[in-house]
Amino acid sequence: MPYIPNTDEDRRAMLQAIGAASIDELFEMIPADLHLGRALDLPPALGELELAVHVGELAARNRPASQSTCFLGAGSYDHFIPSVVDFVASRSEFYTSYTPYQAEASQGNLKALFEYQTLIAQLTGMDVSNASLYDGAGAAAEAVLMACSVTRRHAKVVAASTVHPEYRQVLGTYLQNLETELVTVAAPNGTVAPEELDAAIDDQTACVLVQHPNFFGCLEDVEQLSALAHAKGAAMIVAVDPVSLGLLRRPGDCGADIVVAEGQSLGNPMSYGGPYLGILACRDKFLRRMPGRLVGETVDRRDRRCWVLTLQTREQHIRREKATSNICTNQGLMALRATVYLSAMGPQGLRSTAELCLKKARYALGQWTGEGLLQPVFSAPTFKEFVVRVPHGQADALLSAAGEQGIMAGVPLGCWYPELEDCLLMAVTEKRMKAEIDRMTDVIRTVLN
Repeated sequence: MPYIPNTDEDRRAMLQAIGAASIDELFEMIPADLHLGRALDLPPALGELELAVHVGELAARNRPASQSTCFLGAGSYDHFIPSVVDFVASRSEFYTSYTPYQAEASQGNLKALFEYQTLIAQLTGMDVSNASLYDGAGAAAEAVLMACSVTRRHAKVVAASTVHPEYRQVLGTYLQNLETELVTVAAPNGTVAPEELDAAIDDQTACVLVQHPNFFGCLEDVEQLSALAHAKGAAMIVAVDPVSLGLLRRPGDCGADIVVAEGQSLGNPMSYGGPYLGILACRDKFLRRMPGRLVGETVDRRDRRCWVLTLQTREQHIRREKATSNICTNQGLMALRATVYLSAMGPQGLRSTAELCLKKARYALGQWTGEGLLQPVFSAPTFKEFVVRVPHGQADALLSAAGEQGIMAGVPLGCWYPELEDCLLMAVTEKRMKAEIDRMTDVIRTVLN
């Protein structure tokens, strides 16, 4: 967009309007020990042409997953996207339409979101889905608040340590100014031990949050864990990988009350981390506590089928104290992409994708841990990603060597799990070819031998 500078007079007028004496006064709430306290060592200013060239050179250093062999995972995956997804999502009636804040949303957008809700409900085994949230982490946190409201318990929330650490960090942020305690159940063997989870749940626990497949790619016993939660009156929230549901039992069939997910793998590119898509679906009894939008079907005055935004329990629509959430928008375009993806793939296409992920991941794990190369960390069954230990403290060297070969080799785990400092989380999707997996095997041999 055009650059419109503010003059000194403009700044004085704005400060006067808000009652501030200076710009520095606006930052007084920031603790003094966080102030920079020194001048920035910046080079001389560049002209617009020189700056554009410089920024272009910096951008050219990025290597997108589409131009690399990508074994990255941890919630963002390099899946195949059928061309029809880009074609439909780039149509101007979808691509340029305004986010539907109020009832002015067009029938076309509302119908697309209604179809999205239908597909997500069928995929997860839930009764109803909302019309999307921001991302998987936000959906998990919103689900917890939703469960607290439904169960009328606010003392404790139990989460497995195998839930994505960033989901748990976001949840901690949501809860930090509330009286709700967040209890994390350790899982040193890669999955939650039922007896450990059972010991953490009491009659004040609002809900239990688990992930399946979990952050390490391991499969949890959701049915057993759900039974433990329900036995003590707690709700069960399950975070899933949508692609895995092409093979695995739906969480709704395993006792889940609320299902959340990151929808990036459903037709959305990795795109440097966003925008992504938060999926949230639940059972009927939770419906009126659901955050965000819900599109419903009705008939108009001429008895024609039509769609409306319904049950809009958001702060813009009703009294703030009765709103279920402060969520004020959705990821409509990303939800549309997921709708087109699921429609194009169909049940058999999604199953085939999941089977390819499973088989290729098993082949890769066998190749990379054979000959005493990398070491598998957990023995639990996995879906499309897994944790391996790099011997002799060579994890950084392996990542560097792979990068020189155009391979994004994996996600280091030490920043979240200190005990896994020398470990990588590696994902293998249906896009990875045997030759790419074998080339990674050669890199591992070169580094470790």
